[in-house]
Amino acid sequence: MVVTGVFDDSNYDRERELKAFDDSKADQAKTNIQSTIAIIDLQDIDKNPERRKEIIEQVRHASETWGFFQIVNHGIPVNVLEEMKDGVRRFFEQYVEVKKQFYTDIQFEYTKQVTELGTCLFKLLSEALGLNPSHLEDMGCADGLTTLAHYYPPCPEPELTLGTTKHSDNGFLTVLLKDQIGGLQVLYQDQWVDVPPVPGALVVNIGDLLQASSRFF
Repeated sequence: MVVTGVFDDSNYDRERELKAFDDSKADQAKTNIQSTIAIIDLQDIDKNPERRKEIIEQVRHASETWGFFQIVNHGIPVNVLEEMKDGVRRFFEQYVEVKKQFYTDIQFEYTKQVTELGTCLFKLLSEALGLNPSHLEDMGCADGLTTLAHYYPPCPEPELTLGTTKHSDNGFLTVLLKDQIGGLQVLYQDQWVDVPPVPGALVVNIGDLLQASSRFF
């Protein structure tokens, strides 16, 4: 199809148009990258051997290319996740005296279930590396658990805030419970990419120690 018309170049700014074109390509590239962020469904992982192989391959690919992935149907009830987020918010909104006494049942329950999930993830990662399922656990990768909670209340001048600076996690594995506000970004191919909130999902991040250790397998 050929479209004819009148072109007025009196207001044409070539540099501006080129920049707009480049920006549009960058936005498109970011959209394409976002669509490849792995959301791995762990449903029936222990019931179907073929399904387990499929999940292991997804874990392997996501760990090698991105260093992180999101998981759903991970076995931790949604009410436990929601109560944990509510508990963290209540903690930060209390007076200092109350904070010193804060350690609720939901924290114990969440910690217990995340520890069990971590053992499952280390087995999957071991198999993804072509190792015995218990290899990383036998190395002590699953020993110990540190819990951190971040709280960012609404700011009247959000343009002045910085949030958490760019960093890598120095442990073996991070399991992150996010709220639905978003804000998490990861660096992929020299581009910061948003991690979209997924209801009930947990974000898994490969830490520096696991990345370094995997080079020797």
